[in-house]
Amino acid sequence: MLKPADFFQCQKCGECCKGYGGVFVNKQEIKHISRYLNMDAESFLTDYCQWSGGRPLIRTSESGYCVFWDKVCTIHPVKPRMCKIWPFIESILVDPTNWDVIRSVCPGVCGNVRSEDLTECVRQVLTQYERDCHC
Repeated sequence: MLKPADFFQCQKCGECCKGYGGVFVNKQEIKHISRYLNMDAESFLTDYCQWSGGRPLIRTSESGYCVFWDKVCTIHPVKPRMCKIWPFIESILVDPTNWDVIRSVCPGVCGNVRSEDLTECVRQVLTQYERDCHC
């Protein structure tokens, strides 16, 4: 059985932390991140989030990177689910060609993978995350 490392080797480049559009945070993540930052949840939301579709989204800085990117993720131990599962995201299950889009910006993503193997790996990562976080 193929493992996530057969599809992705993080290069710690931060490209996944760049650009608008994706890191929503839920109540549990807000609680963990704000505690990690030693602040209350309201301050975290005010200082580090914006709202999109009625949901909090972590802001990007003027550089285009997530506000928590500074050559490394400054909230790595408590980073949101989306960041933890990257690049094994649900949209690949909907359309495996989304892997090619991710690969075009992420140097750690392997090419020439079979769709069946990739989708099985994504399911495995998502299941393992749910099991580990007790969600």
